[in-house]
Amino acid sequence: MTDKNLSAVLHGKEDLQLEDMNIPEPGPGEVQVRMQHVGICGTDLHLYQTGMLGSKSVKEPMPIGHESAGVISKLGEGVSSVKVGDRVALEPVFGCMACQVCKKGDYNLCKDVKVCGVPPKWGSMTRYFIHRAADCYKLPDHVTTEEGALMEPLTIAIHSCRRAGVCLGSKVLVLGDGPISIMVVLAAKASGATKICVTGKHDNRLNVAKQVGAHFCVNVASKEPKEAADMVTNALGEMYDCSIDCIGAEISIHTAFLATRSGGNVVLAGLRQNTITIPILAAVGREVDIRGVMVNAHCYPIALDMVASGQVNIKPLVSHVFPLEKVNEAFEKAATKDCMKVMIKCSKN
Repeated sequence: MTDKNLSAVLHGKEDLQLEDMNIPEPGPGEVQVRMQHVGICGTDLHLYQTGMLGSKSVKEPMPIGHESAGVISKLGEGVSSVKVGDRVALEPVFGCMACQVCKKGDYNLCKDVKVCGVPPKWGSMTRYFIHRAADCYKLPDHVTTEEGALMEPLTIAIHSCRRAGVCLGSKVLVLGDGPISIMVVLAAKASGATKICVTGKHDNRLNVAKQVGAHFCVNVASKEPKEAADMVTNALGEMYDCSIDCIGAEISIHTAFLATRSGGNVVLAGLRQNTITIPILAAVGREVDIRGVMVNAHCYPIALDMVASGQVNIKPLVSHVFPLEKVNEAFEKAATKDCMKVMIKCSKN
């Protein structure tokens, strides 16, 4: 390897290889980014472990990764919004911008939506990456590229809270104790939630949730949905205005329906199973709305302002940082539950 553009390339299930690729050149409206930090997301881990994500599968080798930030190293023709040397966070979601859905502003719901690192769109876990300049957000001097990479999961949390209708005085149940759940706690607090409960199975992660502002943390390991729902409603003293499931498992979704008040919202922000059963009478009979989350739209400026102003502190989420050369070790660590956010340092310096 000459190590000019070292990249983490996924060939299939549990087959992640370091490869030296050509350094790409930016086209019109694009920039070349010298990548600094890329976070390992739950979707990256699922793609690594199974070679698939929903209906999409790895058919050809491709770099993965989409939680990313770096430094602009070259400009394509017509780019004036950023300059060489700017440190930027990269929004990884692209709509066609021509269909009626995109024209309404919901580019995340475009039928041809592309997400970096999700087949077939190449990801950013590489030394150099090409990205659309319009989707690069400049970081203030006091915001690190680690924080810049965490903007992506924070935007999902913000979008999830919007979908849930979190507002001043809301009582929110967050199901799951991973990084997205912690981000949802931060976003819910910033949105005015006055009581937040987090469920999970790992005390070390629940302790992080408590540190960032969760009022109740309930370990539901080995609990059936009814018992888990009773535990979280007893902690609050009543049912929740909304529940945000960040796991995607049938058992946690059942718990969400059973713990949400009549007329409340259950938001499904986690992705795991294509098909599940739900306690439909617990939802329909009490007019509990079911709302999905597809990444985010228009949330990057909000996330950046929240972090830059100090309204939210996302630094505690980074538990481990690995150099790109040790990417397989990083994925092995991310697969355990004795970590929070595992970050890849893509650049040599």
